[in-house]
Parts: sequence; C-alpha cells; structure tokens
Amino acid sequence: MALAAVILAAGKGKRMKSRLPKVLHRVCGRPMVWHVLSAVRALGPDRILVVVGHGGDEVRRVVGEDVETVLQEEQLGTAHALLQAEGRLRDFPGDIMVLCGDTPLIRSTTLADLVARHRSTGAAATLVTARLDDPTGYGRVLRGPAGEVLGIREEKDATGIERDIREVNAGIYCFGTGELFELLAGLTADNEQGEFYLTDVVGRMVERGLVVVDYPLQDYREILGVNDRRQLALVEGIMRRRILDRLMLEGVTVMDPGTTYVDAGVRVGGDTVLYPFTFLEGETEIGCECHIGPGARLVDSKVGDRVTVQYSVVLESVIEEASQVGPFAHLRPGTHVGRRVRVGNFVEVKKSRLGEGSKVPHLSYIGDATVGGEVNVGAGTITCNFDGRHKWPTVIGEGAFIGSNVSLVAPVEVGPGATVAAGSTITRDVPPGALGLARSRQTNILGWKKKR
Repeated sequence: MALAAVILAAGKGKRMKSRLPKVLHRVCGRPMVWHVLSAVRALGPDRILVVVGHGGDEVRRVVGEDVETVLQEEQLGTAHALLQAEGRLRDFPGDIMVLCGDTPLIRSTTLADLVARHRSTGAAATLVTARLDDPTGYGRVLRGPAGEVLGIREEKDATGIERDIREVNAGIYCFGTGELFELLAGLTADNEQGEFYLTDVVGRMVERGLVVVDYPLQDYREILGVNDRRQLALVEGIMRRRILDRLMLEGVTVMDPGTTYVDAGVRVGGDTVLYPFTFLEGETEIGCECHIGPGARLVDSKVGDRVTVQYSVVLESVIEEASQVGPFAHLRPGTHVGRRVRVGNFVEVKKSRLGEGSKVPHLSYIGDATVGGEVNVGAGTITCNFDGRHKWPTVIGEGAFIGSNVSLVAPVEVGPGATVAAGSTITRDVPPGALGLARSRQTNILGWKKKR
C-alpha cells in the first residue's frame, strides 16, 4: 500500500528567540527537519510533503528538491497545517503519516513499526504515545474503561484530573485517507489557544465509530520536541551520545564521550581513537587507525588511514595516509596534504598541496603553493602570496630544501633539488639544483654599545 508523509514545519518557534525558523536550528550539525526527513526517507514513502510557513523559503532550500512543500500562510494550528496538504493528498491511494519537524530524535524503525501496526489493525488512525514522569506541555491521552483510546486533551484545555495523566500524545500519527480531510475541515477553534487542533480529529473518529489505536513507545526520548534553547541542548546531548555509541560499536575508541562531538553524517574508520575535545563536523570522513585529538576540530575534511591530528583546526581539506598534523596547526580550505607529510606546530596552510614525504615542521605560512615531494621547509618560512590586490602562486620542486626564516615572494618557483639559504628573501626563480641566496651583507660596528 502507498504511503505519504507530511511533516509539519510552519511554526516560528517564538521561545527560540531567533530569526531562524525553529526547524532549521541544528542538532549535531544538521537542521532538526533534516533528521526527521532522514527517518522518513528510510521508509521509502511514495510522497513526502513539508508544510512550511515562517521562513518558508529558507526551509524549502534545506529540505531538498525531492520533497514537496505546501504553504501555511497563517499558523492557525496543527489541523489547519495538515489541511493545507488536502489539494495534494485528498485522492492519495494509501496511508498518510503525519509528524512534526521539531522532533529530531525519532527513529526510522519507530516510524516503520507505527505504519505496520496501523495496517495490521485496520485502524482509521494510529497515534504514537509515551509515558512521561513529567508530561508538562504535552496533550494527554484519554482512555475508556477497557483501555480504548477516546481522544486527546491538550494541556491548556485539560482539567486537573486530566493533567495528572502521564500518558501523552507524541504528535506522530498514521491515518487512512478515508474521512481525514472531511473531519479536518469540520473542526472548530473553540479552545484556550484559539487554534484548530489535529488532536481533535482523533476524538471525532472515535465518535463516528472508527477504529483508533495507539503505538506505545518504549523510549520516550524519541518524541522529545524542541521549543527553546534548553530543549535544543537536551536533544543535542542525546543524539550526540547515539552517534558515539554507534561509532564505538563499529570499532572506534572514544576516550571520553562527554567531551567528544561528532556530527550526524560523519564517518570514522575502525581502530581510530578520538581523544577528548575533538569536534568532527559536516561531511568529515576519518580513515582507520587514526589518532584525532585532543583538541582537534575538523570540518568537511577527508582524512586517510593512520593519520594523527592533535590540537589543530582542519577546514575543507584532505590529509592522506600516515601524515601528522599539529600540534597547533591550521589547515585552511583547499589544502591537500599528501602521504607521510609532517605539518608541525604553529603552521598555517591555505589552498596548497604538500607532496609526499614533505615537512613543514614549525612556524610557517604556506599559501597558494604547490610543494613537491620530500621537501623540507625550515622554521619561519612564509610564502608572500598577496600583493594587496591579487593572490599569486609559489611552486617548490621535488627534493628542495628551504632554510629557516625564508620569504618566498610570489609568483616564484624553486626548482627541484634547489636550496634556499636561511634568511633569504626570494623574488626570482631558483633553478633546479641551485642555491638561492638573498641576504644583505652583515656589518659589525665595534664599540657601538660603549659609544652609545
């Protein structure tokens, strides 16, 4: 049977105190709605619709071209939001799953089980429920004497007795198309919030004698929504631990999960060790048998096997196998570090290639450069790549030796096997195998201190 998924993502999220639409706030490096979409996509639904409202254009850019969007111009409640999809789904020949875009912890397995229960019971509606020690903020599930679902009461409309109920509605449903949109259109906003509640549909279905069943969750954390920054931090912590648990089960050592931060989508190979205060962000990929950290931040970077990175920042760069970076190095976007390269302490590399076996051990800046293999770059060497208006390249050939405290004024080329003497300012090309020497003659003034 066909399945459509509708994600409600129109809310502004006033308590977030942000210009950003609530569903675009990030959890482990990804917008909340991205996590919900990932769980939905794993089911392979025939259609996915996202109801957008506040910041609709921003949300559309994030959800992707494979997702349909419909606009809720006025945010008049969850039932009103779903009703905006009527034109797309009234004649849909299957079930409709509805969920919120601010519940990033929901698992695809839970959604699959929800759909399976819905279909096996032949229900008109199936709702996800959970029991909370503190149900504050959630709608309460009302049951009859035989335990059957009678309806859902939103907290602001609940009586004192109803508020004592600990079983809550998760805001995740599976509906048969049937009478859904007819019932939605017939709802009123006669409640404390003056909104059209999707939860009221459940009671209307029961009144009509339609079958309504529940799907109780074992892990209530899956339904945790985000309404303010405190809840955002809570959800972030839960998801981060999920990611680290998965990595550890896959053979990665995490020395201290409490101080290790790995984004959703990051990949880490087996037998790699992540030390405390490591941040792996974006689309980063780490190979096998690496040692990352302590104090390392890698963003959108690819790291080969047996690489060490410590106390360093690596942004949009590639580090090939068996190389070492740090401590206190900075690889800026566009850097490509070859095999067996050493980038040492207080070295900055920007948009450059370092060939196999080369060394930039300390206190250097390499920018817009191509460095061949087996090159040694001495301490304090810099490539002078910017003339105030344009960036210029530096090329250092295979096996060259660059002495300490050298300035290479680009555009300039040092040939293979050449040597540049320490303290030189090189403004012209150095031929292969030659010695480049550019120093002023030293003068010693005897007795200068005494005379002064």
